[in-house]
Amino acid sequence: MARSAGPACALLGIGREAASFERRGFLPAPPAVQQRLEGIGRTFIDGYRAALSAASAEALAAQLDAEIPLAGRGFAYEGAGMGLALLDLLLPWTASRLQAFLAGPALAHCYIVHVGAGWALARLPWGEGYRRRLDPLLGWLAYDGWGFHRGYFGGGRIPAAYPARLGMAARRVHDQGLGRSLWFVCGADPWRVAMAVAGLDAGRHADLWAGVGLAATYAGGAGDAALAELRRLAGAHAGWLAQGAAFAAKARLHAGNPTADTERGCRALCGCDAVTAAAATDRALQALPADGPEPAYALWRHRIHALLRPRSEEPVPC
Repeated sequence: MARSAGPACALLGIGREAASFERRGFLPAPPAVQQRLEGIGRTFIDGYRAALSAASAEALAAQLDAEIPLAGRGFAYEGAGMGLALLDLLLPWTASRLQAFLAGPALAHCYIVHVGAGWALARLPWGEGYRRRLDPLLGWLAYDGWGFHRGYFGGGRIPAAYPARLGMAARRVHDQGLGRSLWFVCGADPWRVAMAVAGLDAGRHADLWAGVGLAATYAGGAGDAALAELRRLAGAHAGWLAQGAAFAAKARLHAGNPTADTERGCRALCGCDAVTAAAATDRALQALPADGPEPAYALWRHRIHALLRPRSEEPVPC
């Protein structure tokens, strides 16, 4: 996806080479896996750069739909979410570009676009209030994007400290995103992932494993044996791994871009097909209360976990 850059892209642009494992400081992975994960990063960057120079929400969606293959299109929409949120934050006196995108051509990709907006929050110190301008429920996914950004751009090191600006509820969603980044940082290797999770405080493990399950099912790259090992290593947190996989299934099915990895991940991590896993997220939404002492997003996740949690979740030493 090569196209001349406009002024905003020239100023704020990220080069496609930023997605390479070498540039990111990640350990090498098997060639096919590394190529796949690097390709996802480049697709995200393509979407981001397209958003910075697009004339309108409709033109942006038309470009992404025409130039990005269906299976990878969600990553481009995620990158576009970052670009549009960044422009909103830098030009707050104009109409929201992200809202126009979500209200129109990006509606099918609403989950992943909200995640992309979180990348912008991670880059601008005044950005946290922007989350409250997003959808009351899905807007929490911006903290997932924030956490992913910190892991992905951590130079191969997993950040142990939280950003000072995040409250407790936001930290849990941040850790879901941080866990998602581990799939990339660790090259989709179950043992590397489990060791990275084990290196952080035990109270964070459930949310980290949820993010791992989401990435393993949405980004894919692991075969049946590796996914079975991932579930075994999750041990007592296998239900959270399943919760993340169900989120991935819902996002892909809602966007109309499920892949073989979506099905493979759900069968291995949820014990059911992708349609059933996605339906669990819908069931968990029924009569979901508005934010109170516990955010609705947190309650939604807990309900999905309860629906998909295995009967026996035994811890596995790493």
